Amino acid sequence: MRARIAALMVAAAGITATMALPAAAVTTGAGTTAETGTTVCTTVLNQPCVWHETDGAGVVGVAQVTADPGQLTIVKVEVRTQRAWGSPWVTAASATTYAQGFAKAVTPRVVTEDLKIVCATAGPALDVAQQVTTCTNPF
Repeated sequence: MRARIAALMVAAAGITATMALPAAAVTTGAGTTAETGTTVCTTVLNQPCVWHETDGAGVVGVAQVTADPGQLTIVKVEVRTQRAWGSPWVTAASATTYAQGFAKAVTPRVVTEDLKIVCATAGPALDVAQQVTTCTNPF
């Protein structure tokens, strides 16, 4: 029971921290990507924090998740592209990591002029029903 209360308090603190951010920040799932390109992830158990890193050579998708240290955790991150508005999103690169507790995954670099989005699914590896998917805004 104490663990559940602690988890709720952590979730509430994460929501409160997100609400206190400046208006220039963009919320992406459980994390926040600042305009400067640095990413600060609030700690919400089993909620993926997802962002992209861009340079002249392309874009990579990054996701991480914090979980109970004894939990087998999965995090899968995908960079998806869309050729034209309304067409389906196609996975251009993906990466999956399994770990005890904290897990992080980084996709291979994608080079394209198409519209992109980064999505991550994370949570307990042995309980698909508790896994959560979060995506960035298209860029």
